[in-house]
Amino acid sequence: MVNACIQAIAEWTEAEQDWRPVSPPALVAWLGFYLVFLVYAFRMHGAFLFIDFPNLVVHEAGHLLFCWFGPTLMIWGGTVLEWSVPLALAAYFITERHTTAFALCLFLFFENWLYTAAYMADARAMALPLVTTGDSGFVEHDWHTIFSSLGVLPYDTAIASVVRTLGWAGMLATVGWLFCRGMARATRRAEQKARHDPDGLQ
Repeated sequence: MVNACIQAIAEWTEAEQDWRPVSPPALVAWLGFYLVFLVYAFRMHGAFLFIDFPNLVVHEAGHLLFCWFGPTLMIWGGTVLEWSVPLALAAYFITERHTTAFALCLFLFFENWLYTAAYMADARAMALPLVTTGDSGFVEHDWHTIFSSLGVLPYDTAIASVVRTLGWAGMLATVGWLFCRGMARATRRAEQKARHDPDGLQ
């Protein structure tokens, strides 16, 4: 499944076109960063991650932005903006063909799914501490309200599990795409060197 995701992303982003090359040291550094983060996230078992502090800021900004469009969009607005910001940045870096920046933004987009999944799973229990930018006497649990309105509140943990799984799959696929880009460049350079120096002579 992960390989299929990598291939789909590669085709969608026209992987054979003029993406900026990633040097071997940079590729190793980025892959090392992602590996450390993935291990860290896995060991946290769905708890709040350090990267979720800026996610929370963007989430609350989404409520403020979408409150102008009514209570329904205000509730959805936190998650909408939280997901839209890294996705929009990823789309921008596609146009710039910036390999590592695109990978980072797409990775953060899918990491947001873990944050959202933890919030979803708490819809019935409502045990998580909540933050509000408005009246401190009126704090609303987004996903309790959303799932209640959709009639799916009893399935909060099941829905959260699906979202969490897709988030992990997306992060792994993004790292796989970056690895494939780096390896493809290394292979092309080796082939070019072999054509110019078929006997291995310098």
